[in-house]
Amino acid sequence: MFASRLADVAGQIDRNFETILSAGPDSLVTEAMRYAVGGGKHLRAFLVMETARLYGLSDEQSITAATAIEAMHSYSLIHDDLPCMDDDSLRRGQPTVHVKWDEATAVLAGDALQALSFGLVSSAACHPDATVRSDLAATLAGAGGWTGMVLGQAQDIAAETASAPFTLEQIIEMQGNKTGALIEWSATAGARLAQVDPTQMRVYSKALGLAFQIADDILDVEGDAEKAGKTLGKDADAGKATFVSLLGLQGAKDRAKVLIADAEAALDGYGAQADALRQAARFVISREM
Repeated sequence: MFASRLADVAGQIDRNFETILSAGPDSLVTEAMRYAVGGGKHLRAFLVMETARLYGLSDEQSITAATAIEAMHSYSLIHDDLPCMDDDSLRRGQPTVHVKWDEATAVLAGDALQALSFGLVSSAACHPDATVRSDLAATLAGAGGWTGMVLGQAQDIAAETASAPFTLEQIIEMQGNKTGALIEWSATAGARLAQVDPTQMRVYSKALGLAFQIADDILDVEGDAEKAGKTLGKDADAGKATFVSLLGLQGAKDRAKVLIADAEAALDGYGAQADALRQAARFVISREM
């Protein structure tokens, strides 16, 4: 169920991006944007569209918000890979945007994708009610900006030169911002689109987001770089404190399992309708990339 639904969502998102970008200017920046949004699993889009289904919304009613979060996520990856940030040359098994083109093109493509994400959630295609669109845009700004993902990225950079390695509590806070904020927005967007209380999905998403990052730390240690499609082992080489360095490899795996159980428990009230979301939680700690 989960694998087929994830693939179905990914196909819908890829086609929607192609429609959107084909309507724009034929430019190098557009080419770089198209390149950056391709090749991913689109897990965040899946969370938007699958949680929307819990509340009776069709894919057509949620795809615009789902495309918006993938635009925001892709922007963050482009900028995170830049030499002034993580300085990565590989993403999703392909050269990063600044390697394939140049830094200026990468910065502009990232800027354009971030702007696109807000344009999408603010459009009538996203929701007929302007109040809902405003809520989605405001919460996306919080998740992606200086109180969310950008804050987490700044904390991650600060950790590299800190006089002492981050504590477990500091890592949890940092990753809750850097990785968790966009996952939380994704998992609560369906409720926002349906105009219902997103609290329960927020519980699910917080546990899911932290488990996702722990799985990343585990993959950085024992993953296959070819399957991951990116450089591994950089955290250890940089001497960063991670969930693995603080909890040990088995301890990190055990913590991730507890978090996934918490995420699944948060879905108890939704019955079999939430099975794909439960499977998504299990996927997070079993993935190879």
